[in-house]
Formats: sequence, C-alpha cells, structure tokens
Amino acid sequence: MSSGVDKRAPVAALRAMAHPVRLRILSLLTGTAMSAAEVARELGLTHANASYHLRLLAETGHLADAGEEAIRGGRAKRYRYDVDSPVQVAPDTASAAVYYQAIAAELVRRATQRQAQGGRGTSSDAEIWVPPEAWGSAVDQVLSTVDELHRAAVPLRTPGAVHVSVTTALFEMGDPGERA
Repeated sequence: MSSGVDKRAPVAALRAMAHPVRLRILSLLTGTAMSAAEVARELGLTHANASYHLRLLAETGHLADAGEEAIRGGRAKRYRYDVDSPVQVAPDTASAAVYYQAIAAELVRRATQRQAQGGRGTSSDAEIWVPPEAWGSAVDQVLSTVDELHRAAVPLRTPGAVHVSVTTALFEMGDPGERA
C-alpha cells in the first residue's frame, strides 16, 4: 500500500464483505446487474435492507454502477460486481478473522442448502510446507481459475448453467517455532 492511501480503506472494504448477506449479494451480482428490488426478491430481504447493503458495497468499491432503469414511473439504480476491482487484503489479523468468520458461515449455509447430490466438486484443507516455487505456482493457478469463473458467470438460473460455490483462502503461515 502506498503512503498516500488511507490505511482504513482496506479495513472498511473487508468489513463490508464480512457479512453473510453482502457475500451473497456479491455472488448474485457477479453474473448480472441487479437493482435493490431484484436483490431483495432473490434473497428474501426488504427493499430498504437490500438498498443499504448495496450502497455499502458500492461505497467500498466492491460494486460498480450498471446504470438505471425506468420502473413504474421511477428510476432504479442497478449494480454489478466489478470483476476488475482490486482485491482487498486484510491489513491485520483481526480484520482477516472477521472476514474468515463470515466466509465460514457462508460455506455452512451453502453446504446445507445444496440440493443436487453427486455433482462435480472438491474440497481440501492443508497446513503444509512447500518450496517457494510450488507455492507461487499454486497461488497463480488458483487466482487464474477464480478469475476465469468470475468472468464466465451468467445471470441467475440461466438455462444450462450450473449453480456452483467457490471459496478460496491461500496464505503463508508463520513458523510455529518462531516467536514474535
């Protein structure tokens, strides 16, 4: 982070994502632009609640303005997830913990709501030691795959599309033998 950047901005951006509803909104808006009314209907929220979460995500740079549309004589702002926005990195352990707790809760929600059994998928967990070259290659591959999936996202319930869940968390660990 350059010295001219407000150090609170990454914290606000991470905290904005560290809410189950906002994580779901980001997922919804990856494949299509939606208005607050559409998000509210899809997630079973009030219009006011959906609007609040959308504004917060837009203010922290997670959503892009996707224009407006005329609805019953009024105007409805549409938002979309900005795949090209910079990835926020937790500036401290406490911020990272809040974010990971929200991700864990969202994983549990997704796992309990999945309906189709037997579809393709995988999960993994490891705390291992690897050569730096292998680590760098793995991180690059995961980033490329996640970017590919985000760019391939289509609107909800598009015929022939598969509804999937993707969560990644890769980070270097400190040496447990070293004390800070």
